[in-house]
Order: sequence, then C-alpha cells, then structure tokens
Amino acid sequence: MNHFKSAFLKVAVGATLAVAALAASAQTIVMSSTTSTEQSGLFTYLLPEFKKASGIDIKVVALGTGQALDMARRGDADVVFVHDQVAEEKFVADGFGLKRQAVMYNDFVLIGPKADPVATRGSDIVAALKKIAAANGAFISRGDKSGTHAAELRFWKMAGLEAKGSGYKECGCGMGPALNIAASSGAYVLADRGTWLNFKNRADLAVLVEGDKRLFNQYGVMVVNPAKHPQVKLAAAQKFVDWVVSPAGQNAIAGYKIGGEQLFFPNAGQ
Repeated sequence: MNHFKSAFLKVAVGATLAVAALAASAQTIVMSSTTSTEQSGLFTYLLPEFKKASGIDIKVVALGTGQALDMARRGDADVVFVHDQVAEEKFVADGFGLKRQAVMYNDFVLIGPKADPVATRGSDIVAALKKIAAANGAFISRGDKSGTHAAELRFWKMAGLEAKGSGYKECGCGMGPALNIAASSGAYVLADRGTWLNFKNRADLAVLVEGDKRLFNQYGVMVVNPAKHPQVKLAAAQKFVDWVVSPAGQNAIAGYKIGGEQLFFPNAGQ
C-alpha cells in the first residue's frame, strides 16, 4: 500500500511541477501601443514570431500615442511601442520608462479624394495644408493626441496656420475610423502608410502627398520603469525589447508586406 501511495505522490508532484512550468512559459505582458501598429496588421504578424522565440504572450492595448504613454505612466502596461519621439524622450526623462530604443520607421501620407479638389497633389505637405485651409477643404483630424495627431499639428504649425478652415473636423478617433470618415465624406486626412496599405474601405481616396522628408515617421519601444511601478514584468518586457531590436525581430518587421509592399523599415540602433 505504501508503495502505491509513494507512486501516487510522485505522479501528483510531477503533475504540479508540469502545471507550474506551463504557467511560467505562458507568461503574458501588456503592451500599450498605437493604433497604427495594430491596424496595419503588423502585430498580428509580429507577435506570434516573438511567442515562438520566447513563449511569452503579449496583450496589446491600441491607443493613440499620448494615451498609450498615459496608460504606462499609470503602471497599466509593461512595455510601450509608440511613435512620437519628443513625447517618448520626455516619458524616459520623467522616470517612467527605462531606455527608449528606435525600432523601425515608415512615413505619413496625405490621403484625399482622387479628384483632389484643392490641388494638393505633390511632395510638399506644408503647401498642401495651406491650400486645404484657404479653400475650407474637408479635413479629418484624429484629434486624439496620437503620434499621427502630433505630427499633423506640427505640419499645421509649419504652415503658420492657426485657422485651418471651416472644413477642419476632429474625430477623436483612431486611424482606421478617421480613414472611414474621410472615405465616406470625401475629406483629406493624414495617415501613416502602414494603416493606409491595410485599409480596405478606400472609396475614391488616394495618396496625394508623399515623399516629403518631413513626413518621416519613427517608432520607439520602452520598458516601463519598475522603480515607479513594482508590478511591471521587467524580465519578460525586456525580452520583447531585446528581441524586437535583434536581427530576428528586425528581419520579422522587414518581412511584413501587403501586396508585395513593405510597410515598416527596421532601424534599431539609430
């Protein structure tokens, strides 16, 4: 009888250890990120590659960059993946993030009706915005403190325009919804190229302004500082950062394409 008890205990202990090991290997971290990284389809492609390499799941909360950083400031995320370098550097300087690392870039584009009623087409974003404002052209702004919204406001400032015309409307929404509104109303909108390439409901919209060096769009990644929030899963979050800037992660980013067109260009170490 003792022999059977001993065997049973060994099996029970073995099963408990196996469950514990499985739980450890199935660790989940939370990443606050931008709508563009999610709505472009990048994370659907990228995160399974990271899980294969690490066994770690990532739950993505997609918000505008400003909201994503606020979420991390509250300690509700372990890692942040966004695209507003000035705001990211302040986040680190204020002690909320460990180290900001460049990951990848793409570019912003001005989208609008193919007919281009106010003649914006070209490679000068500032000249295009001046024409939209002067003509009171319909323009949909994200208005959500996202990286794209911050970039758009920079471009309006470069154009020297406080008044953006009576056609200017803020939706307070993500990139996909803003594109949907533009498609249904024949409006202009600033978008990141990745979300545009993955956007299916284009109606008669087209890329009208591209190639201006000011439209460069850099993404960065940061682990949330556990000195501010002890609940941060530091080791697992750092594993993701290390992987996404490694050759394996950078190659995975470069490999994500839609219709043969690459959406993001890795540049870790820049």
